Amino acid sequence: MDEIDRAIINSLQGGFPICDRPFAAAAAPLGLSETQLMARIERLLADGVLTRFGPLWHAERLGGALSLCAMAVPEDRFDEVAAMVNAFPEVAHNYARDHALNMWFVIATEAPERKDEVLTEVQALTGLRVFDMPKIEELFVGLRFEA
Repeated sequence: MDEIDRAIINSLQGGFPICDRPFAAAAAPLGLSETQLMARIERLLADGVLTRFGPLWHAERLGGALSLCAMAVPEDRFDEVAAMVNAFPEVAHNYARDHALNMWFVIATEAPERKDEVLTEVQALTGLRVFDMPKIEELFVGLRFEA
């Protein structure tokens, strides 16, 4: 990752232009062309530097459901279970924690009833219990990851 990649990551965390040519508008302040920006984002995704690039939707405001989930996954099965969980399109992100519940993931569904269906399917597929921790109160943290 070079300085241009870092500048891309840092600049795009704060929003993305809503216009006819959003990549061109996002590229201009970086001194890049639209094509250069898109190629760099594709490379960052292919290299695993970025795991996703796209909007964050507020599932509940759109009529869906959202929940934080956790599992206690045996270490020797962690990668296998992570791949199973991540295969669900409803899984927004998944990460390891140093805790008895060592796998945490967020699901966002288009319909409220789909949330319980996904959790049931994950449990059936993995043979492991999923702890569902729905949001009680929404807080805005404003987290940024400087590259």
